[in-house]
Amino acid sequence: MRAQPKASHFIDGAYVEDKNGETFECVYSATGETIAKLHAATPAIIEQAMTSAAKAQAEWAEWTPVQRSRVLRRAADIIRERNEALSELETLDTGKPIQETIVADATSGADALEWFASIAATLSGESVPLGADFVYTVREPLGVCVGIGAWNYPTQIACWKAAPALACGNAMVFKPSEMTPLCALKVAEIVHEAGAPAGLFNVVQGFGKVGAALTTHDLCAKVSLTGSVETGPKVYAAAAEGMRHVTMELGGKSPILVFDDASLEDAISGAMLGNFYSTGQICSNGTRVFVQRGIYETFLERLAERTKAIKLGDPLDPETQIGPMVSFAQLEKVKGYLKSAENEGARLVVGGGIPSSEKFANGAYVEPTVYADVTDEMTIAREEIFGPVMSVFPFETEEEALSRANSTPFGLAAGVFTNDLTRGHRVAKKLQAGICWINTYNLTPVEVPFGGVKKSGLGRENGKAAMEFYSQLKTVHVGMGPVESPY
Repeated sequence: MRAQPKASHFIDGAYVEDKNGETFECVYSATGETIAKLHAATPAIIEQAMTSAAKAQAEWAEWTPVQRSRVLRRAADIIRERNEALSELETLDTGKPIQETIVADATSGADALEWFASIAATLSGESVPLGADFVYTVREPLGVCVGIGAWNYPTQIACWKAAPALACGNAMVFKPSEMTPLCALKVAEIVHEAGAPAGLFNVVQGFGKVGAALTTHDLCAKVSLTGSVETGPKVYAAAAEGMRHVTMELGGKSPILVFDDASLEDAISGAMLGNFYSTGQICSNGTRVFVQRGIYETFLERLAERTKAIKLGDPLDPETQIGPMVSFAQLEKVKGYLKSAENEGARLVVGGGIPSSEKFANGAYVEPTVYADVTDEMTIAREEIFGPVMSVFPFETEEEALSRANSTPFGLAAGVFTNDLTRGHRVAKKLQAGICWINTYNLTPVEVPFGGVKKSGLGRENGKAAMEFYSQLKTVHVGMGPVESPY
């Protein structure tokens, strides 16, 4: 098995195994090949991970911010040095094309570690004068943070959670998705190699019950979840029982609004990035594309041309632009949505099937697909598909587009394409989403906050805002005179 790790877990600075844990396989979805076998964490593994994290965090919190930042920066440098190998592992773990992982996964993780290293020393409070007395505030670490990752960006998500957590003086115990268990182990190994105390960043494997045990552990101070809308409330409720801090980055059904004065090629580029990148498996994808009636058919015609030219193939081939779905189970889910679109009367513009060539026979492949004349009531318009399936809707007026775009329980992301920047800002203000793009889509630099509203989550990752969600405020009132008392 070509990607077998040294052991299933990374705890206290070393690889650890407990074969009493449930065995599960990591399958390369391009070929159906089992590339690694691992064991889910047992209660003993979970206890070891949490205990060692608490010990390391007590030491780490005493380090100066500058000392912590040096470790994070070294980790970023190591990731960049090993980007090629880490990108190949990401491709094997997820099925995403190497063309993508080489620029968007480990490198993004390194960016997060580097940027939070640069602002670690800026975490501060304020001084409030009160006459003779005064008050000052300080930001303190929370303790042991539990991160639960999704399967679409295993390296990036591990770093997006660990970087602000560690910069604030916390420890991190991270559980990757059981579908993509390999990459986070390498991140933890690198953070330890960079000089972090043993146990500061632990990785444990497993299914939902492992995540539940971590989030309800007595030593858990905060839970950060990237996952589905269905999982979010369960984790939120479990964390609430212990009054733990929570960040939830969940799914969405995000809209892209294309007005008739927009640059056609740019709008199509944005729509394709928002539906086909990572084989459509991105939570912020703009899967509802609203196009103003005046350019509707022209948009569809050019979109079809460009979609047909996409190279689907072996994800380890640098020329491949779209690889397989992450798993065969996810492929079946997407096929179900294709069937519902057909049954409910959506007009198929391009794609809609499974590649028939022999080279795709053993993989979880699906064609990039566009449906037109989609109505707001159709299943593909309401539910998150998490596959390369774009729904295109015509609209007449700005007011109509906004009303329909916001008519969803989700609110992660949104986009607007127009050459009228006044309208662009006006529409962005009215869109109910945690992040909005004007004349671009799906750009998530680590310098800016990322997160949703409504059922798409709460809290923010990245940007200075993330530091607030990985620290807590303490107020200190300093008395400068005698204590007055009526007693």
